Amino acid sequence: MAWAVRGRASRVFGPSVWRGPRDRRVLALTFDDGPSESTPEILEILARYRVPATFFQCGANVARLPAIARAVGAAGHAIGNHSHTHSLFCLRSPGAIEEDLRRAQETIEAKTGVRPHWFRAPFGVRWFGVRRAQARLDLTGVMWTAIGYDWSQRADEVVARIAARASNGAILCLHDGRELRAKPDIRVTVESVRRLLPVLLDRGYTFETVSRLICPTN
Repeated sequence: MAWAVRGRASRVFGPSVWRGPRDRRVLALTFDDGPSESTPEILEILARYRVPATFFQCGANVARLPAIARAVGAAGHAIGNHSHTHSLFCLRSPGAIEEDLRRAQETIEAKTGVRPHWFRAPFGVRWFGVRRAQARLDLTGVMWTAIGYDWSQRADEVVARIAARASNGAILCLHDGRELRAKPDIRVTVESVRRLLPVLLDRGYTFETVSRLICPTN
């Protein structure tokens, strides 16, 4: 059961991907829990290196910071659904899960003009009801190949962890927010991105959004 709920390759609770094809030296950099007041710092670093990313946004944070949410899309990055309330789905009913995802979809679309096609579950936890919600909202789940633990580790540890696990087609997970907290401290994430991008680019990797990584012809 634990693998079904949190296993990165699990599709028990709905269609999901955790990496792209291995035949291209391409990575997808993703961020969860945003937007936050510090998301613009991440956007500046990505722009400096011309790296596109996918931001899985929480509807409640989008409602709180709509201009920053729009700035993500305006900068050419993709926006995904990370639920509205960032709740643990294993504590919620199928109906509540669907309502939470629907509310996030509607908020993100209303504030940014983007209707997400990709969904990442809070804490990576899928549960009964997620499959139905994804089907009704036309969402595909996204897990990760490597996660940085940037909410609890030092920047050098985050960089070392991600760099060691980067490989062709990998989906990398960091966080530009901290759940629904206002003005979260994401200095570790900002510093990790600043250090990590030149390392991976020097290794010959390029970056794409999750959509382009999974479906290169789109």
